[in-house]
Amino acid sequence: MPTSDPVLQQFRLGTPWQAVDPFLFVAYHHDQYPEATADLGPNASLDGRPLGQDFGNPAGWNMYHGHTVPGFPQHPHRGFETVTHVRQGSVDHADSMGATARYGDGDTQWLTTGRGVSHSEMFPLLNQDRPNPLELFQIWLNLPAASKTADPHFSMFWNEQTPRVTRTDEAGRATEVTVIAGRLDGVDPLAPPPESWASEANSDLAIWHLDLAPGARIDLPAASGPDTHRVLYVYEGSSVRIGETRVDTGSGALVDATAPVTLTAGDVGIKILLLQGRPIGEPVAQHGPFVLNDQAGLEQAFDDYRRTRFGGWPWPSDGPVHAADASRFAKHPDGRVDAP
Repeated sequence: MPTSDPVLQQFRLGTPWQAVDPFLFVAYHHDQYPEATADLGPNASLDGRPLGQDFGNPAGWNMYHGHTVPGFPQHPHRGFETVTHVRQGSVDHADSMGATARYGDGDTQWLTTGRGVSHSEMFPLLNQDRPNPLELFQIWLNLPAASKTADPHFSMFWNEQTPRVTRTDEAGRATEVTVIAGRLDGVDPLAPPPESWASEANSDLAIWHLDLAPGARIDLPAASGPDTHRVLYVYEGSSVRIGETRVDTGSGALVDATAPVTLTAGDVGIKILLLQGRPIGEPVAQHGPFVLNDQAGLEQAFDDYRRTRFGGWPWPSDGPVHAADASRFAKHPDGRVDAP
């Protein structure tokens, strides 16, 4: 039977959301962008915004590091992975490997940065006649030391190919689980990149998005390892009972993963991001966009980037975007193009 008091620790969700090994943190972006201009930016005044560093959330949205189109122009990474799951809106990707994409509305991009890659992530606003909400999670997943110098790897998980599990409780109330990583109810996720910690047979890694209807109840299985970490981020809705412990929206909960756990939604339903994994258990040295194991590794990363720019930047601007009428697609570093 599920344990009655599995919550080990609660914490408020900050910016970014804190995480535990093997995860580094979660950046959650939820912007209520207005109608678009012909340049794919917001049709609203940008006066008074510190363009290039706009994180203040005036009027419910940010430009971030963008000046015309919101987003994050080219920047480098080394030593970890970004898993970007988009719930609403669109992202235009470009990187130093030559890959580019437009994805969103349920798609997930999984990027192994390995020994180094630069990429841009812009948020084009495609609708000139209605608002352009954007909602996404970017999860930073650490790499073990043996993989920190691996070749970068670009993967795209299209919404239409992403497995989902629907559970219905005894009262007929449904929970939908989007399975980005980690097997659930006999359903296998799409294959993670080959050098990812998620590809290790005993990593016990899971990334699940849970959407519980009002009052819905779901039992989650125990993790397979005794040292596995499991964190639930309760980010939208009213509250959820984890066992017998109430956790309100805007909170995270570190949960005992060694036993099954029962989740029961409050009266308006709840949305939860679940991250789970066996810890890598190695030293972490982080400075901005680089995550290595020690100070020497960080110094080497900065030196390598100054010398090589991680392969250079093959695009005409720091934050390239596609045409407003472009459909979702991905062009891989080898030139292969696919679409949902």
